[in-house]
Amino acid sequence: MRRIMTLLPLIAALYGCVDTPKMSRRSPVGRPAQAAAPRIDSRQCMMQLGLLQANFTPVPDRYFAGGCTNVGTVRLASLRSDTAQLALSNLGPVTCTMAQQFAAWGRFGVDRAAEQILGARVARIETFGSYSCRTVAGTSRLSGHATANAIDVSGFVLEDGRRITVLEDWDGGTPQERRFLRVVHDSACKRFGTTLGPGYNAAHKNHFHLEADGADFCR
Repeated sequence: MRRIMTLLPLIAALYGCVDTPKMSRRSPVGRPAQAAAPRIDSRQCMMQLGLLQANFTPVPDRYFAGGCTNVGTVRLASLRSDTAQLALSNLGPVTCTMAQQFAAWGRFGVDRAAEQILGARVARIETFGSYSCRTVAGTSRLSGHATANAIDVSGFVLEDGRRITVLEDWDGGTPQERRFLRVVHDSACKRFGTTLGPGYNAAHKNHFHLEADGADFCR
């Protein structure tokens, strides 16, 4: 275990994890806590995220009112595809587990599908964000966004300039664009616990909700 913990700074330097702050203990609501050593599970997750060549920075733990938290989170700057870096838009803190699954999905489930189906690689994944202290619509249950464990993906920009969005192209795009969106949605269902899209309800007509919650719910 000591060997794993010792290797983390080297892996971070190799794969773009820069200015690594230490994690933290519980603190007053909304404030970062006093610096403390990262938990072992967080270190292991970040090591795996580094091996995926994602560009990220760990974020200090924060606790908010209503049970909302940012614990064990990172801020993703970009992901790695087979040939280049994938830019990201509008993305806040996400749990390391969510980031790890998202990085793998971006490379293997999105970028490769775009090349095979649309004939071009992905340059940017567009999102509506990650952390948001809120409940699931119509319930009192906290959303996965309330713990930074979910990402809402709204679209994809290809290297040739084309922009494919869930809202416009799930039903209204070309046959290839519609197929691409369904393939990446199906791929997400295999990687994330909860995956929701336009087929679930009207609230998801413009994005894919991806959540690393250990469930098995795909719609």
